[in-house]
Parts: sequence; C-alpha cells; structure tokens
Amino acid sequence: MAAINEPKLISGNANLPLAKSIARRMSMHRGMSISLVDARVERFNDQEIFVEVFDNVRGEDMYVIQPTSNPANDNLMELLIMVDALRRSSAARITAVIPYFGYARQDRRTKARTPISAKLVSNLIQTAGVDRVLTLDLHAAQIQGFFDIPVDNLYASPIFSLDIEHHFKGQLDDVMIISPDVGGVARAREIAKRINAPLAIVDKRREKAGEVAEMTVIGNVSGKKCIIVDDICDTAGTLCKAAETLINAGATEVHAYITHGVLSGPAVERVTKSVMKSLVITDSIAPTDAVLNCPNIRIVPTAPMFAQAVLNIWGGMSVSSLFETETLVPIYEGLYPRS
Repeated sequence: MAAINEPKLISGNANLPLAKSIARRMSMHRGMSISLVDARVERFNDQEIFVEVFDNVRGEDMYVIQPTSNPANDNLMELLIMVDALRRSSAARITAVIPYFGYARQDRRTKARTPISAKLVSNLIQTAGVDRVLTLDLHAAQIQGFFDIPVDNLYASPIFSLDIEHHFKGQLDDVMIISPDVGGVARAREIAKRINAPLAIVDKRREKAGEVAEMTVIGNVSGKKCIIVDDICDTAGTLCKAAETLINAGATEVHAYITHGVLSGPAVERVTKSVMKSLVITDSIAPTDAVLNCPNIRIVPTAPMFAQAVLNIWGGMSVSSLFETETLVPIYEGLYPRS
C-alpha cells in the first residue's frame, strides 16, 4: 500500500550536490517541489559532529543521503548521528541512501587476526536505527547478507551500457569489454551482454599488496576499442597499467568505466598521463576540483536512478525494475536520446 505522506530527503556533507540533484529529479517526477529537510550538520572545535533537524519529521518516511567516502570515518559518523536524530524525532521509517558504501573492500578475513570491517559497519548502521539501505554497486554482493534489514543494491551497468551505446554509436562492432581481474568477470560480462560485445580479461599477479608484478591479457584484443569495467578506482595504478598492457597487446584505444571514482593520492595525475582516452565514473562520490578539471575523466549522473529508486521504495514498487534498460531509457532520455 502506497504511503500517504511525501518522501522526505535529508543529506549530510559527503555529497550535497548529488542529494540536491536527487531532490530535483523527484520534484520532476512528482510534479511538486521536493527539497532537502532543513537541518545543520556541523562540527564542534574538537571535531565532534552535531546534527539538528529543524523540520518536523514525526511519522515521516525519511531518506538519508550520505556516501561513506573519504573521509570515510567522518562521513560514516555523520550518517549514524543523523539517523539517531531522526529516530529520536519519531520518524516512521529511515532509509539510508549510501551511493558509495565505504569499508566494502574489507568484506572477509584475508589473513589471520584481521577484521571484517564491512560487517562491523553494517552492525553500526542497523543499531543506529536504519530500516532499509539503498546503495550502488557494492564491492561484494554478499555484504547484503551482513544486514538483517532490506538492502537494495543498484547497478551502474545499465547506465554504463546506455552511455557506451551513445558514445560508441556505429563503432560497437569494434568494442571489447575488459575485466581488470578474474574477480570482476561477472560485472564485465553483464555490460558485454547488454551491448553484445566480446569479453577479455587482464590477469594480474601481485608480489605484495598495492603492487602489480605482472599482467597478461586473456583474449585477443588486437584492433579493438577496449573498455575496462570495474566498481572502484582508488589510486589508479592497476587501471593505468592494465591500459598499457592492452595497448601493447594491440588494442587501438582504451577507455574505462568505473562506478566509484575514489581517485585518491596520485590517481588523477596518473589518469591524465595514461594511455587511456577516457575514464568514465559516476557521481556516487563527490568529485574533487582535480577530477572535474581532468580532461580525460567524464562523470555520468546517478541522480535519475536514485530518485526513481527512492520513489519506488516509498510507493511500495519494485526496485529491481531499474536493472532493465527499458526502464532506465525514459529516466535518462534527456542524456541519451534514442533515434
């Protein structure tokens, strides 16, 4: 049964532009103004986080938009404290909209005496009072099982497929999708299947953490426009080396489609100087000025998809419908017009 009240959005400081874009999109869909709840999220001199919600949220269906990106700990605490403020203000339901789920790479014990931090974070989110989580391209799908509440994990692959079809129109026969490692084959195969393109793999071997010793291309990429597909780009070292390996193997061009542009440290400089013609990321993480000014980095918006997902959750409708290209085409019609 559909809710009576309109959904209400509130945002922390992690990615305010994305939150405002989601509100604008929802306003378009609903034909009425939907704005962010008036609140202040600030810090005391000792960096303690303080939240005050100025609007009445009693009995409301609340959506807290806050990726837990860099600085991960600050943004995570903002999320938890906002949720606590809403719970103590008698909100009826609280959905945490986490476009980028920090700590997701710590989803298992890789060696003795190490934590499973993703599980700890899921416990914190639930304990704070979240009723549902909405996120995008979790690093490991099994993280959904760390929660005892519903988790809706959206995928960037349908949006990326639309973008590839638009920007490589008339050249799709020359396109080949590349997985940067064996673990990412399922993600890469999903896009390859959507655009009817072949698939290859770059096999990497590490001498130690953070360093790639050797890369081998599994598949024939000669004469192909290669598109590397992955979920996270952090320092971009592996990505840039994979691009070089593909060029050396005969690829004519290399592009990359990465969901979450963490892009820390020397990443932007590496991408700028790399052989990649373009790196396409989403706005799940607020881009820095360096990212915005980088000539070969392009950002595709996620607000249309998140806005529709929030409306579907609020209205008791299917979220998995957003995995289908037919559903996303009208949502992204202005960005990717169909001839």
